[in-house]
Amino acid sequence: MAVKVYSTPTCPYCTMAKKFLKENNVTFQDIDVSKDRQQAMEMVTKSGQRGVPVIDFNGQIIVGFDKSRLTHLISH
Repeated sequence: MAVKVYSTPTCPYCTMAKKFLKENNVTFQDIDVSKDRQQAMEMVTKSGQRGVPVIDFNGQIIVGFDKSRLTHLISH
């Protein structure tokens, strides 16, 4: 399973998304787009969005903290 969370340190929804993934034993790469311009550009290319969080869950792009969609992806 390859999961990336594009986030910033001050984003409450990013914190909630990462906490949810940890609680469900999902290993993920946390990418701070406020410090890495290249990764920020990758996030925009993948999602078409500048807002965080953006979660790349095995190629499925989720914009924002969508708990029901994450639950669905984790269980399949």
